[in-house]
Amino acid sequence: MEFTDLLIGRFNYWIYIILMMIGLYAMIAKNNLVKKLIGMSIFQTAIILFFVSTGVKRDATIPILRHDDIPGQHVVEHPSGGATHSPAIRANDYTNPLPHVLMLTAIVVGVSTLGVSLGVVQKIYGHYGTVEENEILEKIKSDHG
Repeated sequence: MEFTDLLIGRFNYWIYIILMMIGLYAMIAKNNLVKKLIGMSIFQTAIILFFVSTGVKRDATIPILRHDDIPGQHVVEHPSGGATHSPAIRANDYTNPLPHVLMLTAIVVGVSTLGVSLGVVQKIYGHYGTVEENEILEKIKSDHG
């Protein structure tokens, strides 16, 4: 596999990695608590996009069985007088819904975590008058030291 095939063929994974690194950088390098929360949200979004993309299959359909898809339940009559059963169900024909369902839960948890975190940051701002981490730590040291 050539380098260009690796780069272009896996373009979506490179986007997820870039988003993860942006979020990780914001969480580690920034002193502003709101910027840290934005970085956490970007990182979490990259993880969710990655897991949703792993559940996608080309030319697959949703995993819902119709009555005529169940083998042995539906008999097809042929003009020649013979009867055949419906074709066997193959797992490769269907997408796996589990990653998508789990990521819906992760989105709800992420929004809840972000909301509670912003509320905590608001309380910190009300108490210390700043959202800069180093200034908050200095005020805590001066109060206790």
